[in-house]
Amino acid sequence: MVWWQILIIVVLVVVVVLVGLYFLSKRLQGKVDSQQSMIDQNKMTTTILVIDKKKLKVKDSNLPKIVQDQVPFYLRMRKMPLVKAKIGPKITTLMCDDRVYKQLPIKKNVKVELAGMYIVAIKGAKLAVPVKKTRKTVKAELKAKKAKLAKNIKKKA
Repeated sequence: MVWWQILIIVVLVVVVVLVGLYFLSKRLQGKVDSQQSMIDQNKMTTTILVIDKKKLKVKDSNLPKIVQDQVPFYLRMRKMPLVKAKIGPKITTLMCDDRVYKQLPIKKNVKVELAGMYIVAIKGAKLAVPVKKTRKTVKAELKAKKAKLAKNIKKKA
């Protein structure tokens, strides 16, 4: 009889937690949608020269104090992708999206979409596609070594 009461209490707690998570996620999704619409309204295309890119904590970055204060508390200790870029005559530190950060070439002019100090997307850049190195099979490596040895023997003779 006691174990039924414990089971009912556990089920009720789980249901309350799930309902709370549902409403919390709905509220957070609304915030994300409003932020995305704000970014879409304010983005503009510009050409930048990427000087350097690093992942740093916000407090260690070269961002203005106003921007550092606006970063949510749960993101302050996390390393964020930051790009040091030259926009016209001015060198600034910009925040960047993770997928854009991986594609940005260093020491090149790149046409990007900026929303304030945030790089949203890359527009007109010839991005270097990483070449996958294919490893030779053991048989091919032995064949190459054999040919090299045969070449060395012919040179000595």
